[in-house]
Amino acid sequence: MGACLALCSLASCASCLCGSAPCLLCGCCPSSNNSTVTRLVFSFFLLLGTMVSVIMILPGMETQLRKIPGFCQGGTTIPGIENHVNCDVIVGYKSVYRMCFAMACFFFLFSAIMIRVRNSKDPRAAIQNGFWFFKFLILIGITVGAFFIPDGTFHTVWFYFGVVGSFIFILIQLILLIDFAYSWNKIWVENAEETDNKCWFAGLLSFTVLHYALAFTAVVLFYVYYTQTDDCTEHKVFISLNLIFCIIISIVSILPKIQEVQPHSGLLQASLISLYTMYVTWSAMTNNPNRKCNPSLLSLVSNVSTTEIPGNSPPERVQWWDAQGIVGLIIFLFCTLYASIRSSSNAQVNKLMQTEEGRGSGGEGSVGEDGIRRAVDNEEEAVSYSYSFFHFHLFLASLYIMMTLTNWYQPDTTTQSMQSSMPAVWVKMSSSWLGLGLYLWTLIAPLIFPDRDFS
Repeated sequence: MGACLALCSLASCASCLCGSAPCLLCGCCPSSNNSTVTRLVFSFFLLLGTMVSVIMILPGMETQLRKIPGFCQGGTTIPGIENHVNCDVIVGYKSVYRMCFAMACFFFLFSAIMIRVRNSKDPRAAIQNGFWFFKFLILIGITVGAFFIPDGTFHTVWFYFGVVGSFIFILIQLILLIDFAYSWNKIWVENAEETDNKCWFAGLLSFTVLHYALAFTAVVLFYVYYTQTDDCTEHKVFISLNLIFCIIISIVSILPKIQEVQPHSGLLQASLISLYTMYVTWSAMTNNPNRKCNPSLLSLVSNVSTTEIPGNSPPERVQWWDAQGIVGLIIFLFCTLYASIRSSSNAQVNKLMQTEEGRGSGGEGSVGEDGIRRAVDNEEEAVSYSYSFFHFHLFLASLYIMMTLTNWYQPDTTTQSMQSSMPAVWVKMSSSWLGLGLYLWTLIAPLIFPDRDFS
């Protein structure tokens, strides 16, 4: 909690960005549209909570967290709460769950409040675009209260909430990556055609080759390190199926019929989706409780063989920082920022993400009589994005962060430890398959329904 309060001064920057609606502008704001600045500040709240969660799992923080009444064994107590949990084993796990629980409640509350807001004339729009200091106080209050939740079944129940929410968020990440790849390809092709500069085509080709090279390298490494001759059948199936699916979407993306109805589709998008699919496959395999099929990164680097841990051995020390978790955080940060500033021209993605970019009237920030530059209210006629869905997206992102920072470990209150679980493996793999299906749908939908506008 000390880390959370210490970062209060950082959060006060949000109020300098947007004190009330319409928001005040400063030099760091990338847009003068009210809708974009609002999304950036809410995303800042999410990133602030993520930063606090990361600090809480750093080595040595358990000493400070012991001081929270009733939080863990050996700490101070308050009447009615039994602190029976071993701090050295799952203190980081408990703190991350409570911090992310607070963020999830905060964003779910705003998601419910903002249902069916049509334009900025709705009184609730003023709440969405202003009152940042009070919003920050609400988030702090929920966070403080979350740390006094008795253990009981809280961790087990919230684990399954995290699994379901993370499954949906992985799909949203894939949708954002599809949108980014389409926009990337469209902009570079238009630049090449307008300037007659072949360097743009060379750049597209280079990144496409790089993505496929990394994806193919990942497949080879998966077969070498995450499969055994007489074991790891699930991993062999996962790797083979996703390799086949990636080949299929690559072929479909360049078929003449697809190119006629989707002129901006191509191998760049397919290569990026293939690379992301391989990341999800790797992330899923790292949650396999069978250590023969899931060697740690340290054992791979040091060439130390992994063996099954005897049943009478003490619980394995929790590994908070691993490679797939760090990569997941990087992708999460990119998708969160992109979701805040995106301006998509893809109708399919806009419908999936509940956004209609360009409906509001944009413009440069106006200077009032007091000399202060303010954001343009570009949503007087209609909102440019669904307020409720945006908060629901951040709600899911909070659950995804919780699962990522705790390596998708399942709580075991009887042994006071955390263990990998096969449900996490199947959730990630099924999300990759559904994501590939969504991308395939963006390719073939205009062909199946020629009368609809998919531009």
